[in-house]
Amino acid sequence: MQRLAVSLVMVLMACGEHTAPTAPTAPTAPVVTNAPHTAIAPIMPDAPPDPPDAPPASVVSPAREPGYDFIADVDVLYRVVACGHPDAPLPALLTHGDPARAAKLEPIVARHCKELRLHMDAYRTAYFQKARAWFVAHQPATLPSTVVYAFGGGDLVSALVAFPDATEITTLSLEQSGDPRKIATLAPAELDRALVAFRRDIGALIWVGSNLSVNLSAQQQSAVAAQLSSHLLGLSTGGYEPVSARYFSLDDDGAIHYLEQAEIDADQTRARSLSGSWKPPAFAPSFANVEIRYRAIGDPTIRVHRHIGWNLGDAYLKAHPGVLRHLERKGKVAVCVKGASYLLWYDDFARFRSYLIDHLAWMVADSTGLAPNYLTSTGLVQEAYGQFEGPVLAKMAGLRGDVASQKLWAKPAGPMPFRFGYLDVHDHNHVVITHPK
Repeated sequence: MQRLAVSLVMVLMACGEHTAPTAPTAPTAPVVTNAPHTAIAPIMPDAPPDPPDAPPASVVSPAREPGYDFIADVDVLYRVVACGHPDAPLPALLTHGDPARAAKLEPIVARHCKELRLHMDAYRTAYFQKARAWFVAHQPATLPSTVVYAFGGGDLVSALVAFPDATEITTLSLEQSGDPRKIATLAPAELDRALVAFRRDIGALIWVGSNLSVNLSAQQQSAVAAQLSSHLLGLSTGGYEPVSARYFSLDDDGAIHYLEQAEIDADQTRARSLSGSWKPPAFAPSFANVEIRYRAIGDPTIRVHRHIGWNLGDAYLKAHPGVLRHLERKGKVAVCVKGASYLLWYDDFARFRSYLIDHLAWMVADSTGLAPNYLTSTGLVQEAYGQFEGPVLAKMAGLRGDVASQKLWAKPAGPMPFRFGYLDVHDHNHVVITHPK
C-alpha cells in the first residue's frame, strides 16, 4: 500500500484548510417513504367466518428477514470504536449494567474519541464538504447507484465521499470483517489497549482514505473487529448510522446466504488468511462477509453496504468463482479502485480486470486502476487529472502500465485539487476517470 511519508499537516494542507469542525453535509438521496398503503377488501357476502383460533389480520407479524441481526453488537463498535452518537451513554451490552465498570470505561472511550475526532473533523471538512463536489461535478446524470470498490481494505469512507447517491456499496479486499461480539467481553484495560492499537493501525485511513498493508493485516487479530470498525468509522465520519448487521456467505453462483445464529454458533473453526502474507484472522469463517444496512442520520432512506473478504487473484477466483458471479448479477455499476498496489497491472488479476472492463458504467481510480494499455478496442475512454510521472512503488517503474499511464497523463484534462489514493513518485495528486465512449 502507499507510503506514509506525508505528515498529517501536509495532508490537510493538500486537501483543504483545517477549519473548525462543522456538521457534515447531508448526503443527497431520494427519500423512500415507508408508509403502508391501506388495502380495501372487496365486499364478500356469505363469506365463511375465520376459524375461531385464527388471529386478526392486523396482528399477524411480517415474515422475519433471514440471518441473525447483530445490530446490538455493532452499535457497541459504532459508539465506542467509531465514535458515533458521541452524546449517547455507553451501551449496556458493554457496561454489563455495572456502574463501577461504566465508570472505568467512560474515560477510556472519551479519550479515544477525543483523539480520533480531530482527524474525523478534518477529513469531513476536506472531503465531505469540499472534495465531494468535485466527484459530483464529473459524474454523469445516469450514474448507477450501485457501487463496487475493490482492493479497498476498510476504506468505506472514500466510497461515501465519491458516490453520495449510492444506495448499495460493495467493498472487496483480503481483510475479513470480524466478530463484533468480542468487544463486550474486554476488561477496561484490555479495551484501552485495543483502542490505542486501532488508532495506530488505522494509520492514514481517516487522513487520506487509505492504509498500509501491514496495518490491515494486523487488524485481522484485533479484539474490536477492526475491519468492521473501520467501515463504521466511515459511516460515523460521513454522518451515517447502522440500522442492521448480518453476516453472509456466497455460493458458487453468487447467491447470498444470510447466516442464522445456530450456524454461527456451530462454527468453531478459525478463518484462514486469504493471502500467504496476511496474518490469520482471530475469528471464525462465519464473520468474513458482513452486510450493514445504514442511513444518513435524520433520513429514512435505507442503504446497503456489503464487505466481502475475497482474494481477487486469478487462481483464487478460478477455485472460488462466487464473488464474480455475485458482482455480475448487479449489471453495470459505478466503480472505485485506489491504493491497490498496482495489482491490476499484473496478468495474475486478468479475470477481475475483465470483469471491471465489461461492467463499469463509470470508474474513478488513481494510477492503480485500469492502465490504458488494457483498454484498446474495449470501447472505453479515459480522462486523467493531476500529474503522474511514475508509480510510487519502484518495482512497477518501466512496466507497460507505467509507460501507458505516463503517456495518458502527459495531456491531463485538468488539475486534481486533493489527494485520492496513491500519490505518484513525486508526490503529485492524480485521478483517472474511465467510462464508455
